[in-house]
Formats: sequence, structure tokens, C-alpha cells
Amino acid sequence: MSEQFEPVIVGFLCNWCSYRAADLAGTARIHYAPNMRPIRVMCSGRIDPQFVLKALREGADGVMIAGCHPGECHYVSGNIKALRRFILLKAMLRQFGVEEARVQLVWASASEGIILAAKVNKMTEEIRALGPLNWQETVLGGNNGYKVAQAALVPEEV
Repeated sequence: MSEQFEPVIVGFLCNWCSYRAADLAGTARIHYAPNMRPIRVMCSGRIDPQFVLKALREGADGVMIAGCHPGECHYVSGNIKALRRFILLKAMLRQFGVEEARVQLVWASASEGIILAAKVNKMTEEIRALGPLNWQETVLGGNNGYKVAQAALVPEEV
């Protein structure tokens, strides 16, 4: 009997909209895939691309960034900043050889628990079809790539 791959998705959710949408989905008993591990942030604009890279590097198979709809940010333009960063991040991940579906940006207001649940389900299925990320092999090319990357980060002592 073969086991089906279950992806791990890290979800960075805006406190004012997306996190509340996830809460609404839970209280309304809307069933969605339990694969997303939510992390509440004050605004999607506060998501540094390094957070996404760290999540992928440390074992996540995908990352969802969720925030308020454009024009409805509680911090005026935070979600526009998130969109700009997301576009640059996607270009960088493409150069690393990481599939685009592994990192997604979602807009969901506090009253859209059904929409957020549907997006989580859709992303889970897409990543399940892609299989595990395996950052070591995909990005670093196995252990040798890791050693080279680590050596570049640690300066030599004189």
C-alpha cells in the first residue's frame, strides 16, 4: 500500500483579513485541507522574502501569503508592497528551479472564509501533484551544493 504525499504549506496570514477568514472558516466548520500551518502577521506587506525562503529551506513544500484585497489594506498600501515583493520573489525562485505553484499570493477579506478554504485546498492539490520540494537537491544540487553555499556564507579565519 503506497502512502500519498502530504505537503506542508506555511501560510503567512494578515491579522486583519486573512487570519480572520481562516478563523471564520473554522468556526463555520468549513472543511479545508489541514496542510497549511498558519502564521499570523500584522500585514502581508511585512512578509520579507527571506521568510519565504527560510520556510522552503527548512522543509515546507509551499508557502501561501494571504492578505487584504488591494485597496482595502488596514495599513494603506501594505498589500501593494506584498504584491511587488511577491513578483520579485517568483522571479528569483524561478531562477532557483522552484516551481511557481509552490509560492502563492491570495487576497481574502475577513468575511471570505470559504474563499480562503478553497485556495488552501487548491494549493494543497497543486503541491501534492508536484511532489516534495527537496530544497537540498532542487536548489543546492545535493550535499556538495550545500557545502559550497555554507562555505560562501562563513568567512575564513585568518
